[in-house]
Amino acid sequence: MENILNKEIKGIIDTYPEVGKILEEYGIGCAPCSVGSCLMKDIVGIHNLDPLQEATLMYRIEKAIYPDREVPEPKVDLTKMAAPRKITYSPSVKKLVDEHVLIKRLLALIPSIVEYIESSMELDKDLVLSCVDFIRNYADKYHHMKEEDILFKYVDENAEVIQIMYKDHDTGRNHIRQVVEGVKSGDKAAIKEHLFGYMDLLTQHIKKEDEILYPWIDRQLSDAQVGEMFQRCNDADASVGDELPRKYENFIIELEEKFLREVVK
Repeated sequence: MENILNKEIKGIIDTYPEVGKILEEYGIGCAPCSVGSCLMKDIVGIHNLDPLQEATLMYRIEKAIYPDREVPEPKVDLTKMAAPRKITYSPSVKKLVDEHVLIKRLLALIPSIVEYIESSMELDKDLVLSCVDFIRNYADKYHHMKEEDILFKYVDENAEVIQIMYKDHDTGRNHIRQVVEGVKSGDKAAIKEHLFGYMDLLTQHIKKEDEILYPWIDRQLSDAQVGEMFQRCNDADASVGDELPRKYENFIIELEEKFLREVVK
C-alpha cells in the first residue's frame, strides 16, 4: 500500500475510478479536480479524518485497487467511536470565515438578479456593475488579498491545495471580467453565464476553504504564528478602515430588501 500512498491521486483515480467514488463518500472531492497532483497520503492528511475513518477509507481503497488481495478489515470498537469533530478556527481565520458569510449572501441573490435582468426590457447596468464592484473590492481585494498576501504565506504555496485556491481566484476574476464585457456590449446571455459561473465556483470554493483548507492551515500554525497573523490581518483591515466592510454590508442588505421582497410578492 505504501507505493499507492506516494502516487498522485489523479493517476490513481484514472486507473481505478472506484477510488474516486470512495473518496467522494468521505467528502473528499478529488475526482473532478482539474490538477490532481496531490499525493494520496497528503490528501488523507489535509482532510484530517479520525483514525477509524482513515483506517476504513484506506481499507476500502486497497480492496478497490487489489480486489484479490487478502486485506484485514479494520476492527470497529464502538466504545471508542469519536464524536463528530467540530471545526474551530484561530481568530484571523474565523474572521475570514465570517467574511465568507457576506459573500455567500450575494451568491444566494444571483439567481434572482439574473431573472430580473432577463425579464427587464432595459439592461440595468448600474445593478450589474454594483455587484461587480462588491465582488472586486470586497470579495477580491478585501478578502482574497488577505488570503493571498497573508494566510497562504504560512504554508507551502506550492502545495496543490493552495495552487487550486489561486486558480479559483483567477477563474473568478475572469468570470467578472466577462460580466463587465457583457455589460459593455449589452449581452445579457454572457452576463447570465458568467454570474452563474462565478456563483457555482465561489460556492464550492468557500466550502473547500471553510471545511478543509482553513482547518488544515490552522493545524500547522504555532501560537506565535497565530498571534503574528492576527496582527497582520488587523493591520490590513485598518488600512482600509471600517467604512469599506460597512459599505458593502449595507449594499447586500439593500439587494436583499429589493429581491427578497420581490420573491415574497
